Formats: sequence, structure tokens, C-alpha cells
Amino acid sequence: MGNALWLVYALLAAVTGALVALFGKMGLQGVDSNVATAVRSVIMAVFLLGVIAVQGKLSLIPVITGNRRALCFIALSGVAGALSWLFYFLALRLGKVGQVAPVDRLSVVFAIVLAYFFLGEKISLQGGMGVGLMVVGAILVALA
Repeated sequence: MGNALWLVYALLAAVTGALVALFGKMGLQGVDSNVATAVRSVIMAVFLLGVIAVQGKLSLIPVITGNRRALCFIALSGVAGALSWLFYFLALRLGKVGQVAPVDRLSVVFAIVLAYFFLGEKISLQGGMGVGLMVVGAILVALA
């Protein structure tokens, strides 16, 4: 089971990610999408600080803040995540969840391609075919 635990977490991430789209679309009615994203971010930060407090890991924050390289890449990840949320909520405000979500999930394709170029991760023939199918599937679902 230990080897498959990543799959359990990935599926939980997918389900909760789907709820982001659903709840986000429901919450965007009559409010500014950028303000909604900021409020969501504050809620997430407070929630996550609570999680690490319960885990007794607040003392580990200086480990990250003291490591310039780690802090730099985590900060860049935070900025990229914030931009992603801003664009996602703008797209949800204007489009249907059934259109926006599949296009947004093309981030998986971009992540795989970027990991190939910047991290040296390999893409097998089967993996490449899967990536191609993901692109085709996202386009078909978004245009339906």
C-alpha cells in the first residue's frame, strides 16, 4: 500500500480540485473574481498554518526561510499559483465549469513537458501518447 499511497493522494487532490471549480463558480456570482481569489488565498493560508500547527511543525518554517534556494523556488511557485488562481477564477466567471476545468487541467501537460526540459524527466512513448490524448480530450470537452 505504501507504494500506491501517491495514487490515493493524487485522487484526493483531483476530487478536491474539482470542488474548487464547483464551489468557486458558485461563489463568484455577483463578486469580483480577484477579490474572491484573495479571500480564498487568506483562508487557505490560515487553514494550512493550522494544519502545520496541529502537526507541531511551525518550528520548521525557518528551515525554508533560511534556505535561499528553497525559498526562491517556493516563492516563485507561490506567485505562479496565485497567477493561476487569478486566471482560473476569471475564466470560471466568464465560462462554464465544463469548459474551464478541462482546459485548466492542461497544466498537467505543461508540467510534463516543462519537467522534461528543465528537470530532465523522461517521457515514454506511452506517456507521450497519453499526453497527446489529454490535449485532444481537453479540446473535445471544452468545445462540446
